[in-house]
Amino acid sequence: MFNRLFGRERQANHAITEALYGEIVAAARQSVFYSHWNVPDTPLGRFEMLSLHMFLFQHRLHGEEGASRALAQVLIDEFFKDVDHSLRELGISDVGVPKRMRKLAKMFYGRTAAYADSLERNDTASFAAALARNVRPDAAEWPEADRLAGYAMQVEKELASQPSEAIRAGNLSFPHAQLA
Repeated sequence: MFNRLFGRERQANHAITEALYGEIVAAARQSVFYSHWNVPDTPLGRFEMLSLHMFLFQHRLHGEEGASRALAQVLIDEFFKDVDHSLRELGISDVGVPKRMRKLAKMFYGRTAAYADSLERNDTASFAAALARNVRPDAAEWPEADRLAGYAMQVEKELASQPSEAIRAGNLSFPHAQLA
């Protein structure tokens, strides 16, 4: 038991978590989102892209049991730890962080419900509408929402083709967003 808690297995699990979370963050930070698709390059805009990619990862593992389910929980915990850390880096006080975390968690889970519904119905138009409401609530129209929704649908298909065993081993690959 001692080795399991503090030994190689724990280090291996940490390395897997870091590798997977690193891939999710890298996918969310693709410059095309901010430079060509008009996602605001702000803390909230980056939260939206990270939320989208975390949702897509979680959706991929949804319904799986055992190690996949545990891995999904570890990654969602890592996501919220990262959000907490980011809030603190932005200068939010220790007193204000829990209130903001509750609000951001509510935002995340609200989005996942809308996004999951669109994915399950294979409805790119409703996905684009949900993205527009969440990512660009300030814009009357956001034509790039269609591109982002199409990209998300592509990600969902590509993640579905990746074996669970490979994901549990820390191997995950997101497609690159294309300009056109």
